[in-house]
Amino acid sequence: MSYFGFGQNLISNPSFEKFLNCPMRLGNLENDVENWSMPTIGTTDYFNICSEAMGTPENFNGKQPADFGVGYVGFYMYAPNDYREYIQGRLNSTLQRGERYTITFYVSLAERSDFAVKEFGIRFTEFPVEIETSKVLSGLHFSKLKGDTSKELEISYSKYYSDEIKWVKLTTDFEAKGTENYMVIGNFKNNKRTQKYQTKRKITKGSYYYLDMVSVSKSKTQDSKVTELIEYELDSVHIFKDVYFNSNKSKIRGNHQQEMESLLSYLKRNSNIYIEIFGHTDEIGSDNFNKQLSVRRAKEIVVFLIENGIQKNRISAKGFGSLRPIATNITVDGRFLNRRVEFVLSRSE
Repeated sequence: MSYFGFGQNLISNPSFEKFLNCPMRLGNLENDVENWSMPTIGTTDYFNICSEAMGTPENFNGKQPADFGVGYVGFYMYAPNDYREYIQGRLNSTLQRGERYTITFYVSLAERSDFAVKEFGIRFTEFPVEIETSKVLSGLHFSKLKGDTSKELEISYSKYYSDEIKWVKLTTDFEAKGTENYMVIGNFKNNKRTQKYQTKRKITKGSYYYLDMVSVSKSKTQDSKVTELIEYELDSVHIFKDVYFNSNKSKIRGNHQQEMESLLSYLKRNSNIYIEIFGHTDEIGSDNFNKQLSVRRAKEIVVFLIENGIQKNRISAKGFGSLRPIATNITVDGRFLNRRVEFVLSRSE
């Protein structure tokens, strides 16, 4: 099954759902998960709902729902004394020389982290990496490996990867050399070179991230991009299908990025289109609370659009609380459907 990209996902066990053992202790990833390993002696962790000791959503570093299944991994991107943890995945087949590929994965900062980082690094190798160190994997380490190794790829964000609730999508494209069989993800810079900022209290003195849903696939061609552009019917109500919320929460959950980006692309192509955004809740809670909650939900979309270049004067938002349900509020499933955001697109006069 291909989770991301525009062709077959070449990563084995991309969402860490296939496991050999239910995780019972820290740092046991390669003994618990199929097709993934630790390239160093840094102790990368595996979390799965089956476990009490290493479960989801709550664990030793905070709370994080497994939105893409029942498991995910966790590792330190930054820690005192240059301590690092990495994950290494095996590709289903060697990448083809000269072909362009898209790498995608999702991350979320653990709540007990003192720091957020700005960059995630990726290295491809011909053979699996096995280095006896718990510190930074440097270019010098890779230069001494058997076989061919790629230059470091870096996914850099204009801000910092500091969201502790939502999964943040990271993606980049690259051209293959034709020797790539394994992929290593982590921070290949020492503490001095790592771009970071302190998020809160001094608890761990580190930066710990959860990671899930990894993909390497052939990149989309320019022609296919054109054919997949979405056109929306004007003056009609559209419901976000992949934007949903936990009860009493305004932070978006779920695999919403592609849907949001499609809307963003449409608004950028059609500068004379305005958007009205409507937030809704289920009926649990007071009318006043639900009204405010629905407004916050609508504003989540507003913030995304503005941060990505849509002018404020093209956007309006309001919340209706629980006044406009589309399903029964008696059942859990019905309440889930009622916790939604809608939008209407219209042409300026």
